[in-house]
Amino acid sequence: MGNILKHINDKTATLTINRPEALNAFNEEVIEKLEFVIEETIKDDNVGVIIITGAGEKSFIAGADIKAMQKMDQASALEFGKKGQLLTKMIENSPKPVIAAVNGFALGGGCEISLACHIRIASENAVFSQPEVSLGILPGWGGTQRLPRIVGYGLANEMIVSGKMVDAKEALRTGLVNHVVALTDLLDKCEEVASQILKNGPNAIAQSLKCINGSIGLDLESGLKMEVTRFSELFSTDETKEGLSAFVEKRKPNFR
Repeated sequence: MGNILKHINDKTATLTINRPEALNAFNEEVIEKLEFVIEETIKDDNVGVIIITGAGEKSFIAGADIKAMQKMDQASALEFGKKGQLLTKMIENSPKPVIAAVNGFALGGGCEISLACHIRIASENAVFSQPEVSLGILPGWGGTQRLPRIVGYGLANEMIVSGKMVDAKEALRTGLVNHVVALTDLLDKCEEVASQILKNGPNAIAQSLKCINGSIGLDLESGLKMEVTRFSELFSTDETKEGLSAFVEKRKPNFR
């Protein structure tokens, strides 16, 4: 795919944004290619977990291509924003867990891509920022919506209205990332987490993600009703029967 590299190993697909000369910044072509590859990977029965990362050691994704944005008017900016939101929603709504392997700069749209992922693992040189206000614009791919839900409104307000950069240490302290490791260990750590996920029932994983995502905006009682409904529905599946039988029989379940 050129700007998007794909590698599958042990049911884990690693997708690499491959524009190191531009710090892996996004333009419309990269958005469309990544969307295509993610959709293709979600449909692939040989894949259970997806990892997204950037080529090189400096940058995960350094936002959108500013030179391209400079040429946009209101109509084209709306279209560009909608494309980015479609991509982030596809990642967020994936029934297969998506892990962001953040290797360096995660700026603007790059930060927003990471926010849409279910799990974020950062290298020690990772930096997160929503610097759009310094350009006279605002985050348009979900930053104003997802960041507050992950780190709280106080830090999200500060990051978005000041454009401040958050290093890996602060990102871990605030819950923006799940783990911080040396750059050389980043993909190994992501694969370790993926391996743990792959031991579990794929349908149970998908339904768990639906419950988590679906709870946003619901009151507790509505969320609990959704949860118990999906919990009970799993009992009609072969996957659940296998998992419960394997536990009773003291053996490993054969889910995949």
